[in-house]
Amino acid sequence: MSASRPTRSSTGSAWGAPLRLVLRLLVMGIGLGVITGTTLKLLAPRLAGGGTPGPSLLPAGTPSLQPLQRGLSLGRFEPRSELSGLSQKWAQLAARHKDLQASGYLLVLDDGRFAQLQAEKPLPAASSIKTPILLAALEDLDTGKLRWNDPLLLTKEVIGGGAGWMASKPLGTRFPFWEAATEMIRVSDNSATNLLIKRLGGKTVLNGRFQALGLTGTVINNWLPDLDGTNTTSAHDLARSIALVDTGEKLSPRARDLFREVMGTSRTNTLLPLGLLMGLGGDSADPDSDLLAHGVTVLNKTGDIGIAYADGGLIELPNGQRAVAAFLVKGPFNDQRSTDLIRAMAAEVARTLVGRGSGKGPTVSPTAR
Repeated sequence: MSASRPTRSSTGSAWGAPLRLVLRLLVMGIGLGVITGTTLKLLAPRLAGGGTPGPSLLPAGTPSLQPLQRGLSLGRFEPRSELSGLSQKWAQLAARHKDLQASGYLLVLDDGRFAQLQAEKPLPAASSIKTPILLAALEDLDTGKLRWNDPLLLTKEVIGGGAGWMASKPLGTRFPFWEAATEMIRVSDNSATNLLIKRLGGKTVLNGRFQALGLTGTVINNWLPDLDGTNTTSAHDLARSIALVDTGEKLSPRARDLFREVMGTSRTNTLLPLGLLMGLGGDSADPDSDLLAHGVTVLNKTGDIGIAYADGGLIELPNGQRAVAAFLVKGPFNDQRSTDLIRAMAAEVARTLVGRGSGKGPTVSPTAR
């Protein structure tokens, strides 16, 4: 007897069930894919933008995780709570010298703590006025009014004596803008400063811009070096001019970087930086390097015309916060008490914001620019 073979009807019955199962799975897969894709499309903007999260899958009572902030705050130039003890200490230090006029200001940009001593009193600016001039110059770079390599022509009108080397070059020499801006801060070149004043529109135009920036006590009346002290600024203005940059209120990020780079070239560190180091118990011919060991960095610009001294800078603190501080003192010509007073006030800043040191007083009297 031959073996039986499946009939056509029995063969179709055997394959029909698997085919139907495959088709059902395909339909279900397509359906789930459409639903999932639609759901993700609707949720994507909320997830990317940090929208309100859905119901928590954590057990009841479990603290929810807060999203991390993106980037550190740049802070604001907004005084909120006075460090009264520091303000009083400055007043006591200044009161010991009745014939000196002193001004001081400190603001921690992150939390608004501040100290003040006749902070808005205009005093001879000396070379410290170069900081707001640098701010104005980089504003014009930001807006395209000048370029980083624009040539500045050395004329008899802008040659200034004292600090710097550009005055020794022949009349008609052209300096790129970046070199004049850098040398104005690095070696406090007075001719470089005058080149910038002229390129930015002159004294009257710059004075108007200072007023618009809220630097009400900052005025240029004469070309640098201005040994008679007719150009003025205040501790508040110097601190504000630096804070406007560091908080991002003025200048683009790239121009802000240039400002910091140029300020970082300043050679003279015998007032604010040395005073801070002394407040931490140190004393050094290279205070910037020694401050790094304490987690402190200072970007500053000094001023010195004999009858007046000044220094203003950005202070980066060990805890990551930033502060701006500035001091001015007017007194008898080449009187060491003026520079000592600035260092003593800066030392109190370090003791207040970083920690108390040995309390050593100033032991050196280097010449500032």
